Amino acid sequence: MKVVSLFSGIGGLDRGFINNGFDIIWANDFDKYAVETYKANYSNHIELGDINLIDFDDIPDFDILIGGFPCQPFSMMGSQQGFDDARGTLFFRIAEILNNKIQNGHKPRAIVLENVRSLKTHDKGRTFATIQRILEGLGYTFFAKVLNSAHYGVPQTRNRTYIVCFANENADFAFPESVELTTTLQDLLEKDVDDKYFLSERILPTILSNGTGGYVGKSEIDLKIARPLCATMAKMHRACQDNYVTQNDRVRRLVPRECARFQGFYDDFVIPVSDSQAYKQFGNAVTVNVSDAVAREVRRTLEILGEWH
Repeated sequence: MKVVSLFSGIGGLDRGFINNGFDIIWANDFDKYAVETYKANYSNHIELGDINLIDFDDIPDFDILIGGFPCQPFSMMGSQQGFDDARGTLFFRIAEILNNKIQNGHKPRAIVLENVRSLKTHDKGRTFATIQRILEGLGYTFFAKVLNSAHYGVPQTRNRTYIVCFANENADFAFPESVELTTTLQDLLEKDVDDKYFLSERILPTILSNGTGGYVGKSEIDLKIARPLCATMAKMHRACQDNYVTQNDRVRRLVPRECARFQGFYDDFVIPVSDSQAYKQFGNAVTVNVSDAVAREVRRTLEILGEWH
């Protein structure tokens, strides 16, 4: 089935769907470095640019829409109805694209969206309610659940909200069952690491502190299951926010290849960008193991409905 991917980043969500026989025919992201990494690993079907500025006619017809869309404040939440509730947000652009295809007789069969865990509780739940109302208003059944990457084979605590919708009102979708975690953070570490990743004696006390000012957190390193990778890892936060490990009696940060592994990318995944950009990309990525599991259930549902092709 033909898939369009929005806010594609480095293709974590895309990879899961490719693994399950879906055909990504068009993708988009506005970050030139993410697009560089995407092209190095997939193909040139990704278009660089602001999705708000791309003409509807430039987006080919598709069966499935997927995307890890950014969560922006819904300033008109609860005060209006339909699209007006989400105007000015990137979710609204998704709704516009779907509505355009529907109006032109090409209603997509399914939608898969990924966002932060707090999407469900943002603005006392009104943000999430608006998203659900809009998608149901477009004629889709709506399913949502928070999934943790650590429950799908990678040692990283990463909770994300997944929304899955089907055009068929008879769709009975079940999110994938969790699997036993058999690896630890230590299992995925490189054995020979460049000296530049190790912390100096000067910065070590700051990194290992429990916080200063208004922020206090428990500083822990050498965890068995990694903390959520974040897009600002290059800035080197305290050990209560980022992941640090002890190796050869010294403390170091994770290297980009290790971050790739914690997001489910195999070691043949090409990293063509600087460390700073790589940290950002893996911090923003969708965990491949989770997208793979979700894509498998989406395909199973479409097959049951007799709509898989």
